[in-house]
Amino acid sequence: MQTPALPDLAHTAAKPMHWLATAAAMAGVVALAGLLQPRTATATATAPEQRTTTQHGAPAPAPDPAGVEFPLECGGAGTTVAKKASGDLDGDGRPETVAVVHCAAGSGTPPGGIYVLTQGSGAPRVVATLVDPADRKTVGDFAVRDGAVSATLLGYSSLDVPRCCPDQEEQASWRWKGQAFVRTSGDLARSV
Repeated sequence: MQTPALPDLAHTAAKPMHWLATAAAMAGVVALAGLLQPRTATATATAPEQRTTTQHGAPAPAPDPAGVEFPLECGGAGTTVAKKASGDLDGDGRPETVAVVHCAAGSGTPPGGIYVLTQGSGAPRVVATLVDPADRKTVGDFAVRDGAVSATLLGYSSLDVPRCCPDQEEQASWRWKGQAFVRTSGDLARSV
């Protein structure tokens, strides 16, 4: 019988104590990562867009996305409004709210959608989808300024790219034209 040239390595004969130490270390890393998450970002409208008033001179309230049913399939996980901004996008004198929404995933980077909300006589409702979560994009920077919505969209060049680390970036903006939001700019996806 020939003896191996290398001595036995510790990981080839792992004992239960090794597994417990590894599990404890991993739990510590996950807990620390949860504590170091960035705060939820919010985008704000520029000053001229915040001056919209009602017929009585009081500021018109922007639609609140809190109770809105978004067209997003989350399998019972619920949704998270990650970012929101308001402004008069269609020139009717009443502000709309644009919300970046994704599934309330416990970890990872779930794809998001960008939705435009309006406040009619009833509850706020979704009137347009600017980015569909089915496109598998994550929304980075986001703003509502001068009647336009702009966003940085992050994506993946292939299914082999880990979902934590998007490798493509795209700048996009939308503006109300006639009866719909039209994408007015958008660089081709490029590597980041």
